[in-house]
Amino acid sequence: MNTVNLNTMYLAEAVGEPAVNIAIFVGFVAVTMFVVIRASKNNNSAADFFTGGRGFSGPQNGIAIAGDYLSAASFLGIAGAIAVYGYDGFLYSIGFLVAWLVALLLVAELLRNTGKFTMADVLSFRLKQRPVRLAAAISTLTVTLFYMLAQMAGAGGLVALLLDIKSEAGQAVVIAVVGALMIVYVLIGGMKGTTWVQIIKAVLLIAGAGLMTLMVLWKFGANFSDILTDAQAAITGNEATASRDVLAPGAKYGGTLTSQINFLSLAIALVLGTAGLPHVLMRFYTVPTAKEARKSVVWAIALIGAFYLFTLVLGYGAAALVGPEKILSSAGKENSAAPLLAFELGGVVLLGIISAVAFATILAVVAGLAITASASFAHDIYANVIKRNKVSEDDQVRVSRYTVVVLGVLGIVLGILANGQNIAFLVALAFAVAASANLPTIVYSLYWKRFNTRGALWSIYGGLGSCIFLIIFSPAVSGAKTSMITGVDFHWFPLENPGIVSIPLAFILGIVGTLTTPQDKGNPARNAEMEVRSLTGVGAEQAVQH
Repeated sequence: MNTVNLNTMYLAEAVGEPAVNIAIFVGFVAVTMFVVIRASKNNNSAADFFTGGRGFSGPQNGIAIAGDYLSAASFLGIAGAIAVYGYDGFLYSIGFLVAWLVALLLVAELLRNTGKFTMADVLSFRLKQRPVRLAAAISTLTVTLFYMLAQMAGAGGLVALLLDIKSEAGQAVVIAVVGALMIVYVLIGGMKGTTWVQIIKAVLLIAGAGLMTLMVLWKFGANFSDILTDAQAAITGNEATASRDVLAPGAKYGGTLTSQINFLSLAIALVLGTAGLPHVLMRFYTVPTAKEARKSVVWAIALIGAFYLFTLVLGYGAAALVGPEKILSSAGKENSAAPLLAFELGGVVLLGIISAVAFATILAVVAGLAITASASFAHDIYANVIKRNKVSEDDQVRVSRYTVVVLGVLGIVLGILANGQNIAFLVALAFAVAASANLPTIVYSLYWKRFNTRGALWSIYGGLGSCIFLIIFSPAVSGAKTSMITGVDFHWFPLENPGIVSIPLAFILGIVGTLTTPQDKGNPARNAEMEVRSLTGVGAEQAVQH
């Protein structure tokens, strides 16, 4: 998504005082680590480690969901996209927010009532356990890795900017440090510790973004029109962006038919992706009742909605006050817009605080991703597929901890490869994978009695495989200046986001797989139990095993 040739960039000067930035970072890590250690003292069972013992209230969980959802893509990527592309950048905010309505109306309460620890509990409830759990776990791990690489890439760009690290090797070290911290958080705190880190981070992030929004508005006399006018003037005055009208659609996704279809594909992925994100869905299991699950989603929508309104002011404010030239020539490129704006508004101190919040955002989100993926592997693959449910809870937790370490290493490697990409764009790819692989099977499992194991497997593997395949051969990976792999071109699929193809395909495969299976009565008692449990919550506390 970055449109400036790296070879023609001006060298960015150091931003702020690296010593101050490091001190604030270390302070935040010390405080959150203390919270994680305190929370870990009550991790006595698998339920405590994976779901926090279902001990969080609706408002607490809503704030934690906002903390989980408002990732580095929201704060750094979207603000940068708005600063450089204007209206088209704000479309990310709209898509991410509207997606919550789908999650609330379609899956939140029913999922909470039917499952225990993971998404696979729901998908395999009335289907064949082993094949469906394996497919759901593979899907969960894949989505998690896609989402994690975006956060790692954001960490590399952010800390590189603050510490004035221009070398790729130096940024790789930063990404490795983030991965190591994430591993420590999850190993020690489990879901309880991770949730409290997310609550702290959400409060700090929304408060920090709100403060910066007020400061931008104050600087322009609370006149948003003046902000837009100055932003357009700054964009027009930069050679690389002079032709863009950032107050109208088309700066990023206009012009050609392919670009317009790419936008439609992106929109579908963003709107449908949230209801298939495993680390968000798992948060519904941390509350004691379905009523609290509904409350948590309402709280999350309110907080997330307010935050995305802030990004509109922050993005255009960064364009007006910082300018696209300085943003695009900085170490983090587009992802540096919000930190650079903080430096412009409040100098070294505000920059350090906002950057520490952004860093906390990355740590909290990758910790949430890691606990979700590790729970899926330990609970679904190890306990149910490999050990056939003959395993203790302690063994599940132990395997989960091992999985966190492996995921951390993979996340570090992928984050280094993706360093420099706009992270809102990378997260959009994760949304496409989630919507393709998970959402159709979740919807069919909850609402279609005829749905069977073949339909589930065709939908999961077909959606996941087609999405990954199309991403590999798209401009997102090769063939463009902003591709993950430069210098080669093996792309033939024209769209950067494959959602418009892979998501409908997954829904169709679920139908075809089901209808081509000879209809049988299945397990009427199990079907009835799932219907009663999902709609009423009766029996939701019981273990989902058979």
